[in-house]
Amino acid sequence: MDAPVSVVPAAEAPPRSLHRFANPGRFLRLSGRVLPWLAGVALVLTLAGLYWGLFVSPADWQQGDAVRIMYVHVPAAWLASAGYFALAVCAVLSLVWRHPLADLAAAEIGPVGAGFAALCLATGSIWGKPMWGAWWVWDARLTSVLVLFFLYLGHIALIRAFDDPQRGYRAAAILALVGAVDLPVIKFSVDWWNTLHQQ
Repeated sequence: MDAPVSVVPAAEAPPRSLHRFANPGRFLRLSGRVLPWLAGVALVLTLAGLYWGLFVSPADWQQGDAVRIMYVHVPAAWLASAGYFALAVCAVLSLVWRHPLADLAAAEIGPVGAGFAALCLATGSIWGKPMWGAWWVWDARLTSVLVLFFLYLGHIALIRAFDDPQRGYRAAAILALVGAVDLPVIKFSVDWWNTLHQQ
């Protein structure tokens, strides 16, 4: 007598609609069509946000107009951290499954993340001068974000350091995984140490 065969109903089967985009050619064709529209929407939203943050929002009762820099500084800090988290995810996908899209994504995330980390550091210094009286202090939060910026630069350099692109992708992926340790340090540095940076 044969054992009963269990059949998974179609409603419980895992969705496969996104699996087709794991094919690099198919993904690149779709992204080529969607990217101009997404870039246009992003530009409009960025300009609207900058206008509201820099010109419409009221001055802070304590910080005055210097608070407006936070509308650029804080999102830049979040995007720099999120970008490095994405690098770590791409590193796992590249090292474990050797998916070529992960390597391509990591190569593009690196410069963008480095730009946001640099913007975070620059705007933080601009805000710090009137608020703290110094352009830079060796504070735990500031120093860990500076380390993140250097990790981005190292990632960018490693990808391009080898004649064989696969060796560069592999070395950069390992750096991305090791460097991901800096993300919780950035997040919890104000709780772990007595720092000048506010929580």
